[in-house]
Amino acid sequence: MKPMLPTLYTEIPKGSEWVYETKYDGFRAILTMTHNSIDLTSRNEKSLNESFPEIISEAKKLSEQLKPFLPLSIDGEVTLLTSKYFSDFEQLQIRGRFKNKEKITQASKEHPCRFLVFDLLKRAGNNLSLESFEQRKKLLYELFETLEIPTEINPLGHNILQYVPYTTNYTNLWKKIQLEDGEGIIAKHLNSKWEGGTRSKQWIKIKNYKKACFFITGYDKDNGYFQVGVFNGDQIISVGAFSHGISSTERDALIHILKENKVSETTNFIEILPAIVVELQFLSLYKNQLREPSFISFRFEKQVDNCTWDMLLLSTAPVHKELSITHPDKPLWETMDVKKEKFLSYLYQVSQQMIPFLEDRLLTVIRFPHGMFGEAFYQKNRPDYAPDFIKSEVNEDIDYIICNDLSTLLWLGNQLAFEYHVPFQTIDTDHPIEIVFDLDPPSKEYFSLAIKAAIEMKKVFDKFELMTYPKLSGNKGLQIHIPISKNSLSYDETRVFTSFIAEYLVTSFPEDFTTERMKKNRGNRLYVDYIQHAEGKTIIAPYSLRGKKEGAYIAAPLFWEEINDLVSVEDFTIEHVLKRINTIGCPFKEYFTTPQDHTLKTIISGLDH
Repeated sequence: MKPMLPTLYTEIPKGSEWVYETKYDGFRAILTMTHNSIDLTSRNEKSLNESFPEIISEAKKLSEQLKPFLPLSIDGEVTLLTSKYFSDFEQLQIRGRFKNKEKITQASKEHPCRFLVFDLLKRAGNNLSLESFEQRKKLLYELFETLEIPTEINPLGHNILQYVPYTTNYTNLWKKIQLEDGEGIIAKHLNSKWEGGTRSKQWIKIKNYKKACFFITGYDKDNGYFQVGVFNGDQIISVGAFSHGISSTERDALIHILKENKVSETTNFIEILPAIVVELQFLSLYKNQLREPSFISFRFEKQVDNCTWDMLLLSTAPVHKELSITHPDKPLWETMDVKKEKFLSYLYQVSQQMIPFLEDRLLTVIRFPHGMFGEAFYQKNRPDYAPDFIKSEVNEDIDYIICNDLSTLLWLGNQLAFEYHVPFQTIDTDHPIEIVFDLDPPSKEYFSLAIKAAIEMKKVFDKFELMTYPKLSGNKGLQIHIPISKNSLSYDETRVFTSFIAEYLVTSFPEDFTTERMKKNRGNRLYVDYIQHAEGKTIIAPYSLRGKKEGAYIAAPLFWEEINDLVSVEDFTIEHVLKRINTIGCPFKEYFTTPQDHTLKTIISGLDH
């Protein structure tokens, strides 16, 4: 049985006879169950049973409940869900190529794929292809209710089989898909019959295409595709090729221009230097290549220098349409080549790691409207000109911005907010959700004292079997974070622990460390700041830049095993931090799943007595 396929349109069909479903980026498949067999079959009629054993296993678990409905065929999409509207196609493809049985089994347990079901084709052996989509969907809904499976998508749910609902409100669904970077929407006619193996106009797909500008680098004579690229610094990065969307007249004219201005020509290829800018639409980037690119228009008013890797990445950011990026080529540092587009691209690329530390906290930012070429100022209040999607919370007559999403983070970045300072508690509690020690040496020349303090603290933490997380302050010192559960410990209770650790360090190494608050009385000793951990105080958020004239350095999370080899913060630039995330991952990855309050309560109880 081959699936019914939707037809690609650019305009959404509207009217009371149309309904809308989320289109997921996955492997289309039909699950068929009889009394003797279970088969998951791809659109090319290949078995997916061995590749996705978790789906087959789930079907087996349900087989007893499904007996009255067998033989049964359901249509859906094999996905690797990361949100309610987004499936990670890149990771799904990697998973789909696994051949080793043990590797497949391990992946199916650690990161199970879901089979998202949107149609019912056969029930109790009855072919439903002549029934309307509305009736098939109704019967499918009843089937899920009988099985007591929730009838909505839940990426965190335990159910491997999930029901795909439809809506009559296209606008709201489209907004959610854009913000979650979903693939698109499928519009389905309520009266549509099942047309297996055909591309029907009763099912319409509208894809969530992105747009960006590129320069042409050449023309492949063999396949008729135009190669395009962008600049990454001084390098040209090839990002793909297009052929669709361009008219025959435009194609002929473009080939003529390429031949007139070529750098070289062979029997297969015409090469040209960056000069011609085109706007393309594309679905996403996969392995740094455009997926489904097609021509929109020539952009003769654009300079090739505007076609950059950072702007390409930003064009893929799932943000509110009201968000616009201004002056992307604005230089921000005199000592480093960091333009605004690079800074914003950095925020986008670290957003998944950074936003959890900003979420539901009263945010204080330091803005640098002219980069390092002008004065800076603190901002707490949400300005009147902020767009509607910027959320806020009033606290002590200050209307603080709450940064819970990418749109807000990039809007703040566009306002050139470099530093992001957060309190130790969220807006719904007066208890801390983390403990942070600030190890503050007198200057960068004494950074080794911060390393020594961290190492000595780690010895104590290890004795207590306490899990802790170090990070650079982004300035001259180190900070040690300890996660705790919400409402588990008061500030008074945590002070018992923080003062104990601080006093231990100072007593053990009085010539190196101090808790003296007055700078003039510290000498060349490191200040162990435990007083800062209090209600109303703030700390620099992980992955925030610091506004220092000498360079764009970052409050970067670290692994404990890196501490001994640290020299200075100056290694932790935008490029280096992004490379770390892409290679060794985020050192704070497990932070919010490893609260230490049970261990801390035991320690504090012992210290109190």
